[in-house]
Parts: sequence; structure tokens; C-alpha cells
Amino acid sequence: MEDHSLEKKYSKFIVAVSIIIPVVVAILFGVKLKDFGINVEPLSFLPPIYATINGITAIVLIWAVLAIKNGKRKLHEQLMTSAIALSVAFLVMYVAYHMTADSTKFGGEGVIRYVYFFILITHILLSIAIIPLVLITYVRALAQRFDRHRKIAKITFPLWLYVAVTGVVVYLMISPYYA
Repeated sequence: MEDHSLEKKYSKFIVAVSIIIPVVVAILFGVKLKDFGINVEPLSFLPPIYATINGITAIVLIWAVLAIKNGKRKLHEQLMTSAIALSVAFLVMYVAYHMTADSTKFGGEGVIRYVYFFILITHILLSIAIIPLVLITYVRALAQRFDRHRKIAKITFPLWLYVAVTGVVVYLMISPYYA
């Protein structure tokens, strides 16, 4: 049974979340707890953890696509829910790190600098664009609108995979420059 009302019910929520998350992350990125008199040690152990979470997300996404291609719908659903949970965990840790530590400057020179910034900028822009795509794709599955779900998933999957993989690449490229 197709449920058009479920998509409609969540449409305002999807728009709100898709705007609120990037705005709040941008604001919190500039907020340092020490500026409010909160003396907290930088959470410098987090970057390798959230980079690993990005890597695990990429693996889970690929596994989920393989599951659905092999007719394992319940496994696909569980894996996609896990991928969303992993992305939320990443986001929380990313914000926590940046609220307690100064941003690290990339120290590479020459061509590698341009490569790094190209990857970083596309990663950031697509991480913003992926929010509504993931939510719409997920809601369409919940609403059992599988024709529409598949159509948008063909766009969502490669973009989300790119964001997950480039998150790891950005970390690996900047990690030698952490204080």
C-alpha cells in the first residue's frame, strides 16, 4: 500500500531539519566553550573516531545496497537505519571536537593543497545537500513508496558514499597537521 500522506506529513520536518542542521553546525563550529568560561580540554581524541565512523558508514551503505539487490529488504532497512545513526554520531562528535579545539590548518603545499581543498569543499557542500536526500529517501521507504524511493536512492547513495569516503580522506590528509 502506498502512503502519500506520510511523505506529506514529514515534508515540513525534512525542510526544517535540512536547514537547521547546517545552520546550527555552522554556528557551533564558531563557538568555543572556553569563550563562555567553560574550561574543557580539547577533545583531540575524537577526529580519528569520527573519521572511522565515516569509513564504517561507507561500508554499511555498500552492504545495504548489496542487501537490497539480493532481496534482503529487512537487512537493507536495518543497515540504512544504522547508516543514519552513524551519521548522527559523527555529527555530534564533529561538533563537540570543534567546540573544544581550534581548527587545524592544512599544511600541504603545491598541487596537494588544491586537491585537499577541492575534496574538502565538495565534501562540505555535499554533506549539506545529502541531509534532505537521506531524509526523503528514508521517508519514501517508510511510506512504502518504493518506486519513488528507488528513484531518489540512485542519487542519494553515491552522494552519501562520496561524503562518507571523503570524510576519511580529509581526515587522513589533515591528520599530520593536528597539534
